Amino acid sequence: MLLELHVNERLHSLEVPDDMRLLDVLREKLGLTGTKEGCGEGECGACTVIMDGLAVNACLVLAAQARDKHILTIEGLEKNNELDQLQQSFIKNGAVQCGFCTPGMIMSAKALLMRNPHPNEAEIRNAIAGNLCRCTGYAKIVEAIKEAAEQ
Repeated sequence: MLLELHVNERLHSLEVPDDMRLLDVLREKLGLTGTKEGCGEGECGACTVIMDGLAVNACLVLAAQARDKHILTIEGLEKNNELDQLQQSFIKNGAVQCGFCTPGMIMSAKALLMRNPHPNEAEIRNAIAGNLCRCTGYAKIVEAIKEAAEQ
């Protein structure tokens, strides 16, 4: 099928199989490998991207469902060779360890901050509840999101 979608503010027209997932389009067709596949079942959040303003698990979205949608990936946060404030805050606060969950975690946090620029701790924890991290214990992640929201 022919698929048109906007990824990181660029229009893409691609020929893809009917059963291809958004995750595979991003990684295999567009080379955006920052979006990770963890579980492939929507349980870990490693593949989180923002679709039309909402955080979604790209492993659960068929490519056809993304037709004419606006997708933002971790690669799209960088502007003019400068990391997004949220990315900078993750680095500054030591919220990155192995890094596998980081892109999905940041995208969930970014979706939260887009709709609620000044969340409280409970709202932050709720927004990242679908993102699993085996390394950090979440405290530094929450602190990084709080700091980014303050700025």
